[in-house]
Amino acid sequence: MEPRQPANVYEILKMAARQWPQRPAVYDELGTVNFKELFEETEKLRQQLTALGLNEGMGMGLKAKNGRAFIVGLFAGIGCGAVVMPMAHQLKKPEVLEMVSESGIHVLLDDLSGIPPVFPIEDYIDLPPGKFSFSFTGADKNNRYAPHVENPAFVRFTSGTTGKSKGVVVSHQSVMERIEAANEVLSLGPDDTVIWVLPMAYHFIVSIVLYIRFGAAIAVVKDFLARNIIQIANAHRGTLLYASPVQIKLLAADAGGELMPSLKKAISTSAGIGYDVCLQFKKRFGLTVSQAYGIIEIGLPMINYEKSEEHPDAVGFALPGYSVEILDDDFRPLPVGKVGHLGIFGPGMFDAYLFPPTPRDAVLKNGYFLTADYASKDKNGLVKIEGRSKSVINISGIKVFPEEVETVLETFPGIRLARIISKPHPLLGQIIEAELLLHEGAAVSVEEVLSYCRERLSSFKIPKKLTLVDSLPITKTGKLQRH
Repeated sequence: MEPRQPANVYEILKMAARQWPQRPAVYDELGTVNFKELFEETEKLRQQLTALGLNEGMGMGLKAKNGRAFIVGLFAGIGCGAVVMPMAHQLKKPEVLEMVSESGIHVLLDDLSGIPPVFPIEDYIDLPPGKFSFSFTGADKNNRYAPHVENPAFVRFTSGTTGKSKGVVVSHQSVMERIEAANEVLSLGPDDTVIWVLPMAYHFIVSIVLYIRFGAAIAVVKDFLARNIIQIANAHRGTLLYASPVQIKLLAADAGGELMPSLKKAISTSAGIGYDVCLQFKKRFGLTVSQAYGIIEIGLPMINYEKSEEHPDAVGFALPGYSVEILDDDFRPLPVGKVGHLGIFGPGMFDAYLFPPTPRDAVLKNGYFLTADYASKDKNGLVKIEGRSKSVINISGIKVFPEEVETVLETFPGIRLARIISKPHPLLGQIIEAELLLHEGAAVSVEEVLSYCRERLSSFKIPKKLTLVDSLPITKTGKLQRH
């Protein structure tokens, strides 16, 4: 008999403990914890949080590194009836203070893996072999958190790399819809082990919560090193690698000969990935990389399983239940093959923005959520991301997507990473320049790079200046940070 649908996010873990009590839930640096043990640790923490004053209707920040402590803290906060806002453990004091101020959370739960707590500590809670600190932030406890949303579960702030970040509120019902829809295509179950390399604070609904819902184990890799990813994958017979292009590139460039024979799928998410990187990964491991399109406001509406071999640069087809359209500036559908605004509608969409309180329906345009990406769709429904609408460069009225030029530059031998920037021009409006980060010990000829571009790009897309740099800024979610 098919198990009943969980009523809320906390029930997901409770049901997993009943269905698969002895099956591994998490492999991390502390060893292995099964679903029964994971739930028992979570329930103990939930009771302690309640005793300290975390109640239904409050907001709780969770600052923790990857591992079981993050998962226990996440579900314990939800179990108290709080709205949980995950926070990266690497945040510095000004960043913590800004997030707390913008979000208005009442409580901060900290695993003490980062900077010292920035608020007075109410108490310490043991979670062997470590502990959490519990602090009130000073927000009025009588003010209900996100009162404009029915039964809110999570708040997640957008990265803010192309504008001010927004607090995205997702209800328990939306979480359920989102993960059920995603797993129709992911098809994960208790025989799967996911190799985890992404920051949990930024990826947790259609990943961590989904895996627990369907009984998949999570094998946490402590860093980005290709050798460690391969070792963990083979030690725990990993079946799915869920990573960003950064990790895929590192694995593709690994000079060793060890394979990952248990892997069935490799998914790249959070940013676009180059065609050549996908080919290199396939050659190295014999496995095709599939792009997935994830977005905070919607979840996982697209994934490229069917055409990843022929079109690894595409983000794929809409998942069942989702509608994906390419829209013009008046938010009307464009003909096949045209580039326009990417609009999506489907199950599990966000419920509202936090501040100012803005319900989803007030955000949609002609029924669609606009993702801030430009995209195209072929006659079969295959979608390709062409570039970010906020990063597009306008040269004499012609749109240039930095991502396209960067992809070409990064296929030139010796170039590890490229960033396209724009500069004002009195006649053309804007021109483009490139910042290049080289592989260690590499050297390139500027003229050879430009000749390479001339063979592959229209003249208006060729950088007018190339600058070698020692580093390029990467956001915490693994994306190239733009000016």
